[in-house]
Amino acid sequence: MESPSASPSSSHHFSSPRHYYVAVDRLQFKMETLVDLLGVAGRRHSLPIALCCSSRDELDAVCSTVSNLSCISLASLYSDLAEAERILILEKFRRATSEWNQNIGHLKDGCENGDQGQKSFMIVVTDACLPVVASGETPIAARILINYELPTKKETYLRRISTCLAADGVVINMVVGGEVVTLKGIEESSGLIIAEMPINISELL
Repeated sequence: MESPSASPSSSHHFSSPRHYYVAVDRLQFKMETLVDLLGVAGRRHSLPIALCCSSRDELDAVCSTVSNLSCISLASLYSDLAEAERILILEKFRRATSEWNQNIGHLKDGCENGDQGQKSFMIVVTDACLPVVASGETPIAARILINYELPTKKETYLRRISTCLAADGVVINMVVGGEVVTLKGIEESSGLIIAEMPINISELL
């Protein structure tokens, strides 16, 4: 994956989610591609990012790698997390989204020397631990939703969107090899348009 430009995007306003995919040639390059992606997205001050995995193993692998990125403040939701800790993590993320929404258009790029105040906030979650809106939990409402593992079912894809993504957010699907067929199936059955991600991803932010 080429290193995209990290220059600030011009102000755009979108009324619905935009869906993209980034194709990865081989599974072993997937994590490297994610790091490249976050290296750009993480430079946007306070950008709220959600990443969905299908399994706890993938969640652990992602968190192990992303925890080393200076521009990302990381948290994760998993099945054996204490309820009090889950509430705190969700509340912290909602504060991050609120800050982003209040300051969008005025936020500058930069995460100088890993300054906590400049970091993007990222929450990693498995499908089993997505917010349960029916039980009164508030959706995460991230600006960026990364599907690190593409779900095989349209229903799972749509649930991730409804519980993790702001109304005008961006979905980035990471697709490896034969998963392109699965992606096209989701696209057709849900009536969505999932375009190839532009090289300059700062245009999306």
